[in-house]
Amino acid sequence: MPQVISGLDQVVNRVNTLLKNNQNRIILAIVGKPGAGKSTLSGHIMENLEQDTAVVVPMDGFHLSNQQLDQLKRRDRKGAIDTFDVIGYLSLLERIKTNQDSELYFPIFYREIEESFAAAGVVKPKHKLVITEGNYLLNSIDPWGKLKSLFTETWYVDLPEEIRLDRLIKRHQSFGRSLKDATDWAKGTDQRNADLIGEFAEKADFFVQI
Repeated sequence: MPQVISGLDQVVNRVNTLLKNNQNRIILAIVGKPGAGKSTLSGHIMENLEQDTAVVVPMDGFHLSNQQLDQLKRRDRKGAIDTFDVIGYLSLLERIKTNQDSELYFPIFYREIEESFAAAGVVKPKHKLVITEGNYLLNSIDPWGKLKSLFTETWYVDLPEEIRLDRLIKRHQSFGRSLKDATDWAKGTDQRNADLIGEFAEKADFFVQI
């Protein structure tokens, strides 16, 4: 059973403990269902560390492009586990873990245009902590199952469903969807993904409850 981190103070304390107790680069995986607050939690950690100590590498940068999704006939399921370049993501994390002397570039996904820009972010040698956040980081189905061995620690963001859904629908609306479309997507495609993510929650080292 995962241990529990409760509250933002404990979040910061745990990160500082990791930094104190590890000489090598730390890769902290933050996992959760859509709308659970993974990016918000990552941002809070960044705000409470010294500048240039850490960097966030989101899994979302490895969304397949809309062009590829159209060709694969998966556009209507964007965000599902088979709509990501998991091999590319795995390769990047392996380099982040083993190569701490070079600048390593990574793609960033922009919700405004629903596409990723290559090499929009960079992990620098001075980054002692790399936070990577995404939906399927605990999934044990290969090749996703190879990810966990690269993580120093895994956190699962635990949020009540009614709050998560409300935030998710509002997020979809903020990027141009109508209330109906936002609700349909959140309770349809997003919910199917959320159910899969929840199946692997117990594999986390910690549950984070804010």
